[in-house]
Amino acid sequence: MEKIKHLYWRAGFGLSPAEWQQKKAWPISKAIEDLFTQSRNATVALPIAEISLPEDMEKKRENREQFEQFLREEKRRIFEYNTNWVYRMANPKESALLERMTFFWHGHFACKPDFGKLSMQYLNTLRKHALGKFGDMLLAIAQDPAMIRYLNNQQNRKEKPNENFARELMELFTLGRGQYTEKDIKEAARAFTGWSSDLRGDYLFRPMWHDYGSKTFFGKTGTFDGKDIVNIILEKPETAQFIVRKVYKHFVNEQVDEVKVKELSQQFFQSGYDISKLMRSILSSDWFYAQQNMGNRIKSPIEFTAGLMRTTEMKFDLPMGMLFIQRALGQILFNPPNVAGWPGGKTWIDNSTLMLRLNLSAYLFNATEFSLRTKGEFEDEMREKGGRRLSNTLNLAPLSSSIKGTTTQEIATELASYLLMAQPSLPIETYTRELPASDRETIIRQMTSRLMTLPEYQLC
Repeated sequence: MEKIKHLYWRAGFGLSPAEWQQKKAWPISKAIEDLFTQSRNATVALPIAEISLPEDMEKKRENREQFEQFLREEKRRIFEYNTNWVYRMANPKESALLERMTFFWHGHFACKPDFGKLSMQYLNTLRKHALGKFGDMLLAIAQDPAMIRYLNNQQNRKEKPNENFARELMELFTLGRGQYTEKDIKEAARAFTGWSSDLRGDYLFRPMWHDYGSKTFFGKTGTFDGKDIVNIILEKPETAQFIVRKVYKHFVNEQVDEVKVKELSQQFFQSGYDISKLMRSILSSDWFYAQQNMGNRIKSPIEFTAGLMRTTEMKFDLPMGMLFIQRALGQILFNPPNVAGWPGGKTWIDNSTLMLRLNLSAYLFNATEFSLRTKGEFEDEMREKGGRRLSNTLNLAPLSSSIKGTTTQEIATELASYLLMAQPSLPIETYTRELPASDRETIIRQMTSRLMTLPEYQLC
């Protein structure tokens, strides 16, 4: 049972109560196959709302009030896509592995889209390639309008090359520092000149902006364009090592086993950068389920929220409630702190976020108010939508029906077995003391809330 929990927390967002009852006795091989089958059958591309931009953007800017209204509408659209994505993560009917891999790549190819359409195009790009070939994803990201705008390739022209994308392509997306020279960056930037987007937010190659001259990149010379640069980067085994090390830190352990990373990197490189094969190798390995790799990882705010929603079938009456939680905990989808993404690990925990995490279940189970404040548009939106009270609903009927015990001790033991990856520091009966409830349904509700306040619930 512990291995099944571990698998679904690392390759998904935990198990719903019904999934737990169905799958907790499954062999690991069956569970892995189920995860990949779901991913193959999933809906990949989601609908995209067009940007309501006029053809002449400058005229829109001249009318400041009209332009600001447009920006507010697009920001709310991004908020909507944000919350819809979290609901997909929490929904047992969606592919847990596909959404988890898409979430991982969002952190790797970190990007802050300007408009709603750009955010959904970017998300669809990640989802389409999340379990495919890394090279295909890399090229698709290089041509994704959200990334083009975020890293200023919109301004990359032969007269004055912009090096932002070329630098991050090597430093953060493929090779890591120390694996390239400043000359490589300059030559790569020339190759990506003209890779742009139009006012509708679609990719557009502008031939008049492209530098067709000879370039020398990693010792090779030719009239390279962006595709050639991507292919040359993929020819370097260091790229496979960089990606595999990051995958290992995210899915296995932040303390990297270099021997295993080297072995996986060779397999990844020889497979043509097949992400599905890499993930299947990791999830099928005995060492993935070793004790030192289980229950040792702090859930990110999104993992924490999606997992809690999956357990309780929680729904927010207003999307700003979920966004307020993301802001307060320090991780907002489509809004990374920078192109390096979220650092993760122990950085998720400080004095304010720890207290919020430990008390969040009480807030949500009682639809109460936060004692924290946020700044900017989130504070304005929350005030506009009725303050900071979290209006949400829970459906604990599936959880209740999955618990077979009748006494408080039995209920608490079963809930702990389901909810916690790490054993609580105190005996389970300690957490049943002074429980005000007497009927079974209320005991389950209150014990669930209590266990979710434990530090051990923060781990997966």
